Amino acid sequence: MDATALLKGAGLGGSLIIAIGSQNAYLLRQALKRQFVPTCVIICIVCDVALIAAGVAGMGQLIVAMPMLLLWLKIGGAIFLFAYGLRAARSALKPAALVASDGATAAGHGAVIAAMLAFSLLNPHVYLDTVILLGSIGGQQPGNGRFYFAIGAMLASTVWFSGLGLGARYLAPVFARPLAWQILDALIAIVIWAIAVSLLL
Repeated sequence: MDATALLKGAGLGGSLIIAIGSQNAYLLRQALKRQFVPTCVIICIVCDVALIAAGVAGMGQLIVAMPMLLLWLKIGGAIFLFAYGLRAARSALKPAALVASDGATAAGHGAVIAAMLAFSLLNPHVYLDTVILLGSIGGQQPGNGRFYFAIGAMLASTVWFSGLGLGARYLAPVFARPLAWQILDALIAIVIWAIAVSLLL
């Protein structure tokens, strides 16, 4: 086993995944509301594992060689993120919709799956970081190092998303107050809009 490549993959993968982004923000919100959390966690992990594997296998080089594909990914991702940011901003302005309880109105299972898939796959930063960056560095590892690098990055992803999804419930007492939800939604809107703008610059 190539422990160096494994740790390198885990360290780099973890540093990219933990950064606050639209995927983490949506998962956190669903976890705090306790709505379809296992589904969201599984989608995040499966998408990340698949993208890491694709990147290390060479998909990163393919994307770099097709700049128009990346351009359309950026445009589509920016539109989606702006629309969801607007939704989060509206939630921040409507205290009646911010009560965190089991009886609160929940989005349907299908809608949550679609949103989580969109946040996981329609954000071009995912391809820039996970596929291109991790893929290019992982592809440079000698021998079986590429395999262990990918495993390390996948483990980091699995631990992070599981911890975020399952650990958020300990913050439930804080988010029992409408003001806490209001602040969270406002921060989510700001982060998502900032990402959307960065895609177009």
